[in-house]
Amino acid sequence: MRELIHHANLARAAGHHTIPDTIRDTLVTTFTDGVKVGLSDTTSHGTRPGERKARLLLETLRDRHGDVLRFTRDLAVPPTSNQAERDLRPAKCQQNVSGRLTSTDRTQDRYTIRGYVSTAIKHGHNALTAIRDAITGNPWTPPDPVPI
Repeated sequence: MRELIHHANLARAAGHHTIPDTIRDTLVTTFTDGVKVGLSDTTSHGTRPGERKARLLLETLRDRHGDVLRFTRDLAVPPTSNQAERDLRPAKCQQNVSGRLTSTDRTQDRYTIRGYVSTAIKHGHNALTAIRDAITGNPWTPPDPVPI
């Protein structure tokens, strides 16, 4: 996975839209084989600490192969969720400071607005313009996702 992310970053820096097929296909095969080996070594969820989580992760990597590796075919898709986690950090800080979030409705509204603004920024729009347009009844909507 690290090698795939590395080559995605190199391709993005070079101005490409995808990882070259020869590199991608070799690394995806290696990744898939690694998942299979991991699954064969962990045939059950086990009883040792972390065994269940490892097995569940391997099952997800196997079962959601297309989603996990989407970034290898479309470099506009980030390989990690780091930015999404950064987008949620202010709300988590408030929760830690106050010991709780406000009402469920208010929290949902906050996350909806933050998600909308974050997505607009990621698509190159100004945050204040996106908020103003949404309030005045002309909200920006993201383009449809690229099919695999």
